[in-house]
Amino acid sequence: MIPLSVLDLAPIAEGADAGNALDNARDLARHAERLGYKRFWMAEHHSMPGIASAATAVALCHVAGGTSTIRIGAGGIMLPNHSPLQVAEQFGTLEALFPGRVDLGVGRAPGTDQAAARAMRRNLDSDPQQFPSDVVELIDYFQPAEPGRRVRSVPGEGLDIPVWILGSSTFGAQLAAQLGLPYAFASHFAPQQMGAALRIYRETFRPSRWLDRPYAMLGFNVFAADSDEEGALLATSLEQAFVALRSGRPGKLKPPLAGFGDSLPFEQRAMLDQLLSCSAIGSPATVRAATEQFIARTGADELMITSQIFDHEARLRSYELLVESLK
Repeated sequence: MIPLSVLDLAPIAEGADAGNALDNARDLARHAERLGYKRFWMAEHHSMPGIASAATAVALCHVAGGTSTIRIGAGGIMLPNHSPLQVAEQFGTLEALFPGRVDLGVGRAPGTDQAAARAMRRNLDSDPQQFPSDVVELIDYFQPAEPGRRVRSVPGEGLDIPVWILGSSTFGAQLAAQLGLPYAFASHFAPQQMGAALRIYRETFRPSRWLDRPYAMLGFNVFAADSDEEGALLATSLEQAFVALRSGRPGKLKPPLAGFGDSLPFEQRAMLDQLLSCSAIGSPATVRAATEQFIARTGADELMITSQIFDHEARLRSYELLVESLK
């Protein structure tokens, strides 16, 4: 079986707050570490009432302090929101505190809407074509110090921090291939261009000092429970979140709602079917079959498992059932 990892958005459930969400993230990371998951990544989102991982490096420090071996990282940092030097310093600090355990995934989306992006950046005049050069600048800050260098990342320089390119389109695939970097595709919520992106990445990959062959990690939703019916019920929390987000009304993660899909108009039901096409939902046997089929279809080198489940104990159990089902 290929490696399995965890992507956590630190969901804030109805009736809870950000502190609860971040403590749950640390508890999930401990659980994943015991189960043998390879990485625990958190994602940068802003102005989202239901997501507590906006200050991603700070949240990762909280998680890493409660674990000992699992790799921790960003999946990802939205680089247009920050200067490369700031990101290098933040993740250099994490690597200094937790040596040999830090990954840095970077993407070019804002991780929010235009209003919040403007609030973070003060203006939106940045060139979208600047992302590749920002990635190169970021990587350069992690190189060993050279005499006469005026701008240095301390901590950061000389540290081995793997940089990943994240994407939900073919743009990131092209950049990851050109730079010889590992690639993570957001198939857990944007699967439309997954096949094309993987093909471009693999066919145009250039070996580098970091990788001699392409390495693709794919996002995958898992809602594992004792029965297919229970798994489908757990998944309705994410379905509600998707519908609310697409309707411009993002909120806290809602409890499962039986029959939610049946109440939706055709267009929204079709939207959910597309967004959740890279998912395994149901009993251990159903989840195993769907997961193995996805790996065989895509040739993924690693899966990044995300489970937006309302009840924390049910979420822990879902990650456990997935591992048990694949043994």
